[in-house]
Amino acid sequence: MPFLSDALGRIKPSPTLVVTAKVAELKAQGRDIIGLGAGEPDFDTPDNIKAAAKKAIDAGFTKYTVVDGTMELKQAVCGKFKRENGLTYEPKQINVGVGGKHVLYNALMATVNVGDEVIIPAPYWVSYPDMVLLCGGTPVAIPTTAENGFKVKPVQLEQAITPKTKWVILNSPSNPTGAAYDASEMKALTDVLERHPHVWILTDDMYEHLVYDNFVFTTPAQVAPKLYDRTLTVNGVSKAYSMTGWRIGYAGGPTELIKAMFTIQSQSTTNPCSISQAAAVEALNGPQGFIRERAAAFKQRRDLVVRMLNEAKGIDCPKPEGAFYVYPSCAGTIGKKTPTGRVIEKDQDFVEALLDAEGVAVVHGEAFGLAPYFRISYATSTEALTEACKRIQRFCASLK
Repeated sequence: MPFLSDALGRIKPSPTLVVTAKVAELKAQGRDIIGLGAGEPDFDTPDNIKAAAKKAIDAGFTKYTVVDGTMELKQAVCGKFKRENGLTYEPKQINVGVGGKHVLYNALMATVNVGDEVIIPAPYWVSYPDMVLLCGGTPVAIPTTAENGFKVKPVQLEQAITPKTKWVILNSPSNPTGAAYDASEMKALTDVLERHPHVWILTDDMYEHLVYDNFVFTTPAQVAPKLYDRTLTVNGVSKAYSMTGWRIGYAGGPTELIKAMFTIQSQSTTNPCSISQAAAVEALNGPQGFIRERAAAFKQRRDLVVRMLNEAKGIDCPKPEGAFYVYPSCAGTIGKKTPTGRVIEKDQDFVEALLDAEGVAVVHGEAFGLAPYFRISYATSTEALTEACKRIQRFCASLK
């Protein structure tokens, strides 16, 4: 349409949200659908957090707040960074936004100019490259492989950096693969970045607490203090605290960058929901033990899904270190036909045929920058996961 902006033509709707909407539509039609597309914990928000929100409502805490977060929440974020990551920030170094995605957008919009390059290891969260494109920048994908654990190697990072590189985005544990960098792997990457002082590091740590098998989480500014002044450490309450709908993300970084992000936010959303901020204070300052308990449940689900998918004909599913996703290869199904005669030519064909035949909704790997794979979120009940995997096994067995 002629009145739409050129920027809109550079991006597309989030594929993961498209799948979520499709699941809702099919369920409304009466279809028996198991949706494994949404990256959303099925656990409820803990009661103490909900109680803090109710208390805030009753106290009349329903007005505008400071644009990028209340002082109380910023202090809680500073406490979290110090307690869990060994990073010291002052409140003026904290940005609180309407979810982690908003914080990332603030940072990119405040810094990326036309022609700037942003390095993004692939597979990547679907929104990273589109946000860069929306800002007029150029996303530069570094492909990884299952053989290397879906992790970018230092030599790849070194080769991708140019004089135009503005940011490197690191996401560990990763959406969509669950891959996570241990301290030595992270240090190898930060060693490269220390040699390129014009490159900034944007680290998305949203899945920090969802790690398994004694994996120890680290973040770039933690393992490389020299990078502190050009690192934005992004996190939030969505995943660890089961607060996706509350929409609170936050970041710690250099004061001048945070000021610039404030300016962007002041002309877009203004403050995050006041009630959600009160709840987030309790989340960060309150009891934390339930996080480990829920991570243990996610580990059991991961093990179930990995085992059952590897029993499906033509599927190869690596075991991830963290998050609540698996990223299996469907290469063994490419070129085969469904009972209705449809040829599986790419991973999108696989996921569409799976949805039609068995009512299991997953997201195709091409959307994340690496094919032929697909992403499953195992942030749902063991019963639903077991049934979904049985259906996937049955679908794969039907291909000829």
